[in-house]
Amino acid sequence: MAAVTALRSSCRAAGRLVCIHRVRSCSSIRFIKSKYVCVFDKSALKFSHQQRLFRTSAVSCGQIVQFKLSDIGEGITEVTVKEWYIKEGDSVSQFDSICEVQSDKASVTITSRYDGVIRKLHYSIDDIAFVGKPLVDIEIDASKGVASEEDVVETPPMSHEEHTHQEIKGHKTLATPAVRRLAMENNIKLSEVVGTGKDNRILKEDILNYLAKQTGAILPPSPKAEIVPPQRKAETVPSAPKDKARKIPVPVSRPIAFSEKDKTEPVTGFQKAMVKTMSAALKIPHFGYSDEIDLTQLVQLREELKPLAEIRGVKLSFMPFFIKAASLGLLQYPILNASLDENCQNVTYKASHNIGVAMDTEQGLIVPNVKNVQVCSVFDIAVELNRLQSLGSAGQLGTSDLTGGTFTLSNIGTIGGTYAKPVILPPEVAIGAFGKIQVLPRFNSKGEVIKAQIMNVSWSADHRIIDGATMARFSNLWKSYLENPALMLLDLK
Repeated sequence: MAAVTALRSSCRAAGRLVCIHRVRSCSSIRFIKSKYVCVFDKSALKFSHQQRLFRTSAVSCGQIVQFKLSDIGEGITEVTVKEWYIKEGDSVSQFDSICEVQSDKASVTITSRYDGVIRKLHYSIDDIAFVGKPLVDIEIDASKGVASEEDVVETPPMSHEEHTHQEIKGHKTLATPAVRRLAMENNIKLSEVVGTGKDNRILKEDILNYLAKQTGAILPPSPKAEIVPPQRKAETVPSAPKDKARKIPVPVSRPIAFSEKDKTEPVTGFQKAMVKTMSAALKIPHFGYSDEIDLTQLVQLREELKPLAEIRGVKLSFMPFFIKAASLGLLQYPILNASLDENCQNVTYKASHNIGVAMDTEQGLIVPNVKNVQVCSVFDIAVELNRLQSLGSAGQLGTSDLTGGTFTLSNIGTIGGTYAKPVILPPEVAIGAFGKIQVLPRFNSKGEVIKAQIMNVSWSADHRIIDGATMARFSNLWKSYLENPALMLLDLK
């Protein structure tokens, strides 16, 4: 009897050793073969080792989680999927681009925070994606220490213009991808940089200041990080024959196909934003004021400065001068850089001059703005305009570029036309529109007929808080800066 008991104990121990050896040597085992369960201790193996092996198998095979479209701000509840950068079966890493979506305010690139394999795309191109709903299914490799499924679902996606997060030495660092790229190019650890933005966000200026302290030099903002000179060289070369050809309307050469049926399309993207904005703008009583500007001296000055700007990789147009002159005028007439609340009870005077520039793009009319013009030079404004135009042409302007404007300028003259009647963009209270520059005969101080570079400007103002005299005085000051560019030197900061 004792021999039988000893034999049973030895068999039971041997069975456990065999199963444990099988677990360690082959992590892909999903179950225990029946012959081991029959020969050895069923209770010990069936409920203990078999359950342990099932959990090990789940980790090694990965876990499929749903990456949801989180809130991207500005009260946006739905977006249009414009482009997928991945397909089912592709492997993605942290910060890899997943797709580009477009709301009625901006285009946003959604990036991944996790390593894994794309198993399912929940939307096709031009489909409407809703905030809080699954965007893609990702198979997470848990063996690499990836966060849990709950963390994956609740983590908001990131965009070019939104804050991105990085865990460094136990704390979170906020910075945009452009700032991260600048830090990486200069071998700077973000954990060593002190952020001066909101919530300690690291700005481009913080990186430059850090570099200056390390090198002992004062580094100017580098336009090369934001501008691609080869794409701009073709645009900076003057082409007189091309400009002359544009003056002659060219008939459409390709045949126009007529459809027998009406076509209905939903109002989406920037068109939807324009519907909302213009509907609100029509509630504002507009006051109009127009004048003509002699830009002869400014044209000569720009021709002298253009080659210097091109050397720095920047295209210098007339718009930076128009913007800076407007900012100098707003310092004297701050009511034009204000906003009126919905109940018309309070006027808020804006400290920053965030001057918007209307742009015509394939996605429609967009109005990004140049931030803090009051502390920018003409060249700084030109650099920022180059960046905004590049992103606008590619449809990649972010929410921060399109919001926060305090005053707007529109250059309709690049397309054609002399006069315009611009519509105010609420909550702003004023807007200006420029016509094309024309060579026209004018009289000089001696009564002689001369050739002058003439441009017409049309202003619109909110007549509830701005009277005609204020608008006229502002326009006259703005006009004097442009007709005599040397006067700007006295007030430039």
